[in-house]
This record gives sequence, structure tokens and C-alpha cells, in this order.
Amino acid sequence: DLHLGKSERYARAGGATLPPYQTQGTLLKLESDLDAYPASTVICLGDSFDHPQAPSELAKDDRLWINRLQAGRDWIWIEGNHDAGPLSVPGSHVAERRVAGLVFRHIAKPGAMAEVSGHYHPKLRLASGRARPCFLYDSNRIILPAFGTYTGGMTARDPVFDGLFGPDGRAVLTGASAIVCPRSA
Repeated sequence: DLHLGKSERYARAGGATLPPYQTQGTLLKLESDLDAYPASTVICLGDSFDHPQAPSELAKDDRLWINRLQAGRDWIWIEGNHDAGPLSVPGSHVAERRVAGLVFRHIAKPGAMAEVSGHYHPKLRLASGRARPCFLYDSNRIILPAFGTYTGGMTARDPVFDGLFGPDGRAVLTGASAIVCPRSA
């Protein structure tokens, strides 16, 4: 979940003021990761844009930046609940994609197997009180943390996850050093 255009939507709606460089911060992080891990295929798991008009509202420089990141790559946009797929941006636009036995979709489906999804932006609070984004996984699925700058999050111990993860569910907290712990402790 990139949620490009979130700060602009908040500003337009008169909501909380977010730093205006949210899109650039997210694209910089994406570019850095693609430089470090040069993928030939990129699958964006939905909510790539924070609202349906965000792709057409991109600044020219941001649109060119996305095009540069896409160059030479198979770029797949999964539709999310905030965007039905950024149809005005190059790449494949699909509801979900199956690759090598895995299904990539925006929102996890109870009972699904070999599933990779996003949507929930899981986080887990450490004993220090600081919440860190985390991956949630068990033998059937993995839910990725949000990728975008200034995205919120849902606690990994929220009851919504109880119907998705078995007792072997784990959380992997991101940061300078990954921390693996039970999802429901």
C-alpha cells in the first residue's frame, strides 16, 4: 500500500496536516529498495493511490519518476479499496494475480491458501511503547505492512486477524533489526 496522494487528500478535505512530501518520500523509498533489490517484476498490492483522482493529480515530476521506476520492469497494479487500479498509469491493472502458486490480492480472504496481501497495515507495539510496522504470516498467508509514508496501521493483535491466522501466526517487526514474535501474545 503506497497511498500516493494521501497528504493532498487530507489537505483538500481540511483534515490533519501532513507533510506535503509524502508522495516523494514514498517514491524515494521505493527507488532505494529497487536499487538495492533490482526486481524485474513489481506487484503493488492495492491502495497504490489514496483516492481515485490521485493518479491524474500527480505532479509531472512524480509521474515521470514512476515511469522511470517502471522502465524495464513488469509492473502490476492490484486494485484496492482506495483505488480501483490507477488506470491512467502504465502497467498491468488486475483484481488479483497468481504467480508460481501464490495469489497476490489487496485484502486477505478467510480460508485462502498461499496468499500475499496488504490492506491492514499491521503494526505491533513493543514493550517500550513504540509501534513498529510488521509482516504477519502463518503457513497459509502473509500480510505485508504498508509501504507508503504516513500510512496508519492496525495492531497485529486486532480480532480481525483471528479469522485469518492460525495458532502458528507470527509477526516480524521491521526496523534496523527484525524481531519475530507470536502474533497473538
